[in-house]
Amino acid sequence: MAAVGPAPPGLHPADRQPRGQPPNRSLVKIPAVLFSQAATPAVAGLSTLERLVVAAHRAGCSPIHVVASGQLPGFRRMPALGIAVQSATKIPALEGPVFIASDEWLVTTRDVAKLLARRGRLLTNGQPRPVGVAEKLTGDIQADLRDAPAIEPEGLVAQVTDSASARAATRALWASLTSSADGLVDRYFNRPVGRLFSKVLIHTPVSPNQISIVATVLGVISAVLFGIGTSPTALLGALLLQLSAIVDCVDGDVARAVFKESPLGKWLDIVGDQVVHISVFLAIGIGLWRAGVDAPVLALAASAGVGVVISFAVVMRGLLNPELQKNTALQRLIDATTNRDFSVLLLILACVDRLAWFLWLAAFGVHVFWMVALSLQFRRRPPASA
Repeated sequence: MAAVGPAPPGLHPADRQPRGQPPNRSLVKIPAVLFSQAATPAVAGLSTLERLVVAAHRAGCSPIHVVASGQLPGFRRMPALGIAVQSATKIPALEGPVFIASDEWLVTTRDVAKLLARRGRLLTNGQPRPVGVAEKLTGDIQADLRDAPAIEPEGLVAQVTDSASARAATRALWASLTSSADGLVDRYFNRPVGRLFSKVLIHTPVSPNQISIVATVLGVISAVLFGIGTSPTALLGALLLQLSAIVDCVDGDVARAVFKESPLGKWLDIVGDQVVHISVFLAIGIGLWRAGVDAPVLALAASAGVGVVISFAVVMRGLLNPELQKNTALQRLIDATTNRDFSVLLLILACVDRLAWFLWLAAFGVHVFWMVALSLQFRRRPPASA
């Protein structure tokens, strides 16, 4: 929780699509040749081959050839993503450069894009790996990549050869699914608890968008409970809001774990959060007014709700402007204040029957937030020479 008070959380699209990991659509497409091993175990519900194909496709590889001696494993997500591969039992005749990799390696889209840009090969723990860009193909991956410059990865890299390494890679994959906007409560409670649901839901047809809608519905129901105006219903509303925050972590985890990210999902998540928080702020004021609290609770609630709307507009201006995305001070402010930690404070104050304190904090804190954020957007960047 920032010192200025609770800023409206949920404004950051990092949960659904982390900053710095968009698909790399380069103008020059580099073909890929991926070598499939026999019966490589799955990682978080998807085969390592499918994960490698998606990473190569998003990094800018086209066409993608898969060389396998046997039948390819079934693909769960590639058909929906519109990704096709050309399978063969022999290495295709291609002119370099060509991205080559063995599907026993789990690599992120960001690192594949980095290898393509630098025409390099993957290096982990001081050891060159069979993943990189070759100028010619002979069938010997190590020999083909011998002259490529070694590149250390930025994201998750794991070798999967058996069930034990697959379990370790799965744990590492889940651990890597974090958001720059995660607060302490997200990091140590909401996301770990929500992950219990995420690990089940990735094996079902349930979509991240449906999860986002559930989180929004839970939040609106919590607002209704706050509006009743009794201490027991306020406490129940706070608990339900905490559950909504947990579910709100699940949609992003599922989307990124099995490649179900979408622009619609990102906006559904963001707009749903604003609906929840405006509803909760207004409902707390109505509930306290109905309970006869001696404070200008309706005015405070209205101030908090208006502040959420203004903050949303200010943050969207910063997130949608490419120049403002380079403003590190602005991004740090957004990350520090647009998290779900306020739900715990609300739960504590509901337990001690002091929700009016929260309204005072919210009514002024959201306006401090948007004014600081707006001032950072108009701050002139220093000259490059400085």
